[in-house]
Amino acid sequence: MPAPLLNDSFLRACLRQPTTHTPVWLMRQAGRYLPEYRATRAKAGSFMGLATNTDYATEVTLQPLERYALDAAILFSDILTVPDAMGLGLSFALGEGPKFAHPVRDEAAVAKLEVPDMAKLRYVFDAVASIRKALNGRVPLIGFSGSPWTLACYMVEGAGSDDYRLVKTMLYSRPDLMHRMLEVNAAAVAQYLNAQIEAGAQAVMIFDSWGGVLADGAFQQFSLAYTRRVLHQLKREHDGQRIPHIVFTKGGGLWLEDIAAIQPDVVGLDWTVNLGTARARIGDRVALQGNIDPNVLFATPDAIRAEVTRTLESYGRPGGHVFNLGHGISQHTPPENVSVLVDTVHEVSRRQLASG
Repeated sequence: MPAPLLNDSFLRACLRQPTTHTPVWLMRQAGRYLPEYRATRAKAGSFMGLATNTDYATEVTLQPLERYALDAAILFSDILTVPDAMGLGLSFALGEGPKFAHPVRDEAAVAKLEVPDMAKLRYVFDAVASIRKALNGRVPLIGFSGSPWTLACYMVEGAGSDDYRLVKTMLYSRPDLMHRMLEVNAAAVAQYLNAQIEAGAQAVMIFDSWGGVLADGAFQQFSLAYTRRVLHQLKREHDGQRIPHIVFTKGGGLWLEDIAAIQPDVVGLDWTVNLGTARARIGDRVALQGNIDPNVLFATPDAIRAEVTRTLESYGRPGGHVFNLGHGISQHTPPENVSVLVDTVHEVSRRQLASG
């Protein structure tokens, strides 16, 4: 049996239950800003060497928890493991983003796509089980995947993109191909996240990192509809415990009501959205996660404390809020500044609750 949770504030906040403080974790909290991460990655030899080795993946997931009083751990992995398992040939060059050897750009390539055998992703599920055991009930473990649309962007472009020209060309000129790719992706993501839940993930997050590049209308049709399809297939309970589902669309501030309507437990917000406004728009239906600008972490400790306080005050009385950045932490972030942020979230939110 897994160890009982010593700190369940993150799960409680996701389900809009009372907590003694606002819980906090950070996107990319296990990563290149930490010297200990860089040392482990050097031992592993490559990013995928790190992600596919159970011991290394466990080690780097726990590293930020040794430094900071974070309220959740997130699986160390990458959003592109699923298309890699489809045979697209994922690689990471040091200092560069991901690349696929076999991008999906024509009818023949789309026709060949199928949901991968989850056995090819066994290394991810082994890492989840190993991390959960190593956490020993300290904090909950979050599993994750890229959204069907975000995966499609990388699959068509073959790498990151500035203009999304290739994927949008397919979307507008051959919507039938795009829908077929998204159907396969949605089925794969649902299976992948359910397997993470079975392995021990206590919450799951869908990163729709590139949803915000779509036009209004296209977002609902090509991103949100397929994220909804994933959500509706996800386990809501495992081993008698409720599993919260989080959806984060970067650049999705325009569509908060639409995102809440697909019924995740938590909607993640980037830093362009005011938390109080978002709470007024959708907060009685879902919890909110976010949303300080990651670049605040380059400021002085006093400025960081002021911005954290302002962010918490913009939300209002604590409850149903998970504090986070509005996107991933920068690799250049001074590690000591993260302590200031985490400790301030706890101090200020406790004070807010005590003052009623």
